[in-house]
Amino acid sequence: MIDRLLAALWPALGVLSILVLWQFGLPALGVPAYILPTPAAVFGKLWTDRQLLLANAGPTALEAVLGFLLGNVAAVLLAILFTYSRPVRAAYFPIVLFLNTIPVLALAPIFILVFGLGLLPKIVIAAVICFFPTLIAMVRGLTLASANERELMRVLSASGWEQFWRLRAPRSLPMLFTALRIAATGSVIGAIVGEWIGSNAGLGALIIQATFNYQADRLFAAVFVAAAMGLLMFGLVVLVERTGFRRWVR
Repeated sequence: MIDRLLAALWPALGVLSILVLWQFGLPALGVPAYILPTPAAVFGKLWTDRQLLLANAGPTALEAVLGFLLGNVAAVLLAILFTYSRPVRAAYFPIVLFLNTIPVLALAPIFILVFGLGLLPKIVIAAVICFFPTLIAMVRGLTLASANERELMRVLSASGWEQFWRLRAPRSLPMLFTALRIAATGSVIGAIVGEWIGSNAGLGALIIQATFNYQADRLFAAVFVAAAMGLLMFGLVVLVERTGFRRWVR
């Protein structure tokens, strides 16, 4: 019990020390508030602008969730295809790896040109960020079953579907959820990047507007909401992993 309290206490003390240093140290150094506002000013802006922040958080959350679902479902399906078709994997997996090297900021204007300025390009950008880590992790995870395990399944006359569902899929879950944790926060980043390129609503648009208007406290408040959204999605992935899929593995 004491160990658990200490494990929770140390991170809390770390955050508190940073906030105290930020609140009192930067003003003492002469850093102007319009460049770097204090935590008190940011938290105050979170309250006074709560309706504006919530209104802009809605579109970003929708884009992030839909992008997360689209990117990860596409990645899992393609990973299964790569696993069961070596020619397809040999032909297209290097192309996927090459595309993964292209920065999302370079792809975002292309998606805006192709799909317009609506909701779809933001979803696609978020999906692209989620797609690559999940695909690479699943391709690796679906091949983790050893040759002896696969031979045992054949001896037991297991069908291809049974081999996948009872052996390959459970083996891949740890790597899948590791990738999903990365994708959970990445989807929020993708949605915000899409809003930077072309949008009048969303946290990304609010961040750009606050930057150009020198509203540092609103800028930091929007960033705080975006970070909280990423942490929430990360926590939901962890919750699903702990409550549902680990029972399947066992």
